[in-house]
Amino acid sequence: MQFTETELQGVWLIEPTPMVDDRGSFTRLFCEKEMADCGLATRFVQHSRAHSIKKGTLRGLHYQEEPYAEVKLVSCVRGAIFDVVVDLRPNSPTRYKWLGFELTSQNMKQLYIPAGFAHGLQTLTDGTEVSYLISQFYTPNASTGVHYNDPTFSIGWPLMPTAMSERDKAWPLVRRRTATAS
Repeated sequence: MQFTETELQGVWLIEPTPMVDDRGSFTRLFCEKEMADCGLATRFVQHSRAHSIKKGTLRGLHYQEEPYAEVKLVSCVRGAIFDVVVDLRPNSPTRYKWLGFELTSQNMKQLYIPAGFAHGLQTLTDGTEVSYLISQFYTPNASTGVHYNDPTFSIGWPLMPTAMSERDKAWPLVRRRTATAS
């Protein structure tokens, strides 16, 4: 497995290295030791899967508030997605910055998302399935989000959304606090 830390501290792109022979291939998707060697969380208490029917479906931007903040390991197991993370950490030098990655069933790339980031995705094919390993149990009263089209982030989504939950449409905009001169 190849681990590449991104420009947003704590966000990692993980690329499996398939072993290929005349039978097909074998690919390790998770290794506790290799992840721990990179300082990444290795305990995941939930494994969830999302199926989206239509190309252009948008999910997010979601996160759980402290003390239930989640680490996620996301992969696309069928189809393709544009996977987005937004840094919401209060004291981060990259606060409100975002990155997007194309994850597909063919490239098998995974995105490691630390606590303090909002996460969203848009499907690039019909019949897409996404797998999530999650470090915290779902806690409804800590579950929240920010608007997918917030001008604070200016995310370059690849498609106009074709399907989205009412909840995701209603997430609030982030209100940046601006410092005033004394």
